[in-house]
Amino acid sequence: MKFRTEIAITPAASKIDHSHHLLSVGSCFAESVSRGLVELGIPTLINPLGVMFNPLSIERCVERVVRGELVEPHELVRRGEEWCSLDAHGSFDGPRPQEVVRRINRSIEGARRHLKHTEWVIITLGTAWVYEREGRVVANCHKLPAHEFVRRRLSVEEVVASLERTLELLGPERKVVLTVSPVRHLGDGLEGNAISKATLRLAVEEVVGRHPSVTYFPSYEILTDDLRDYRFYADDMVHPSGVAVEYVWSRFGDSFFTPATRAKGEEFVALAKGRQHRPLHPESADYLRFRQSMASRAARLVEEFPNNEVAQELAAFFGA
Repeated sequence: MKFRTEIAITPAASKIDHSHHLLSVGSCFAESVSRGLVELGIPTLINPLGVMFNPLSIERCVERVVRGELVEPHELVRRGEEWCSLDAHGSFDGPRPQEVVRRINRSIEGARRHLKHTEWVIITLGTAWVYEREGRVVANCHKLPAHEFVRRRLSVEEVVASLERTLELLGPERKVVLTVSPVRHLGDGLEGNAISKATLRLAVEEVVGRHPSVTYFPSYEILTDDLRDYRFYADDMVHPSGVAVEYVWSRFGDSFFTPATRAKGEEFVALAKGRQHRPLHPESADYLRFRQSMASRAARLVEEFPNNEVAQELAAFFGA
């Protein structure tokens, strides 16, 4: 007897492996799942300007990275004793505007370097609701007074147009995975959240139908239909639980990984665990043999994946 309806995951035509570089942009759920890529040793840059929820802010982030468009001091907004960018997450905020600009621009420049080698981009849309300040959609309100913003919901056509512009910025040579975050935005009300997710889902379906290089991964459907139970949510009843994130991640692997990639990922995981090992007797023969073994394994990964920075870092750590 079955007590749930498991969603059928279509294997992706193209696969992700350790020779690839990835960029993941979008909601906090994007970060949760993308960490699995990092743990497997696949070079992945996650949200260079912090968490982004709406498609227009994601587009703006990609535009800055692709064009190398740095933040200027006059773009910052003061909130109390701190300065912030409406295009970036609150983690960049600080009391000195020059330092805020420096940290944001350093992240943009690093993302631009990473993007030059990026074959895959994962975009996770969180909401169709946006906040506009002086006629411009912001990525983060930074707890500024509510009267400074106008809140509205994007139409399906606006979301499609934004995604099309984002794809044009990324170029046809990159493969793109679109997904809709299952995180519930209860601040919009259950009705508003449902309309928002439906808007995103309709827009994504239209875009995927137009572009053969774009794939949809059903993370939203996995949580709301496959798992479909409050026990798969965290205590806030908004975010997926750790078990749910692990399940979605495993289904992502079912679609985009070959058995060989999974096996190679376990090798990266083992070396990463070895890196965390703190010996009681670092000069002992046993520990020296352990490091030599780790160094040999890391060297083989570098030989197999010469452009993989994770393999290079592990090899350098173990002295390979």
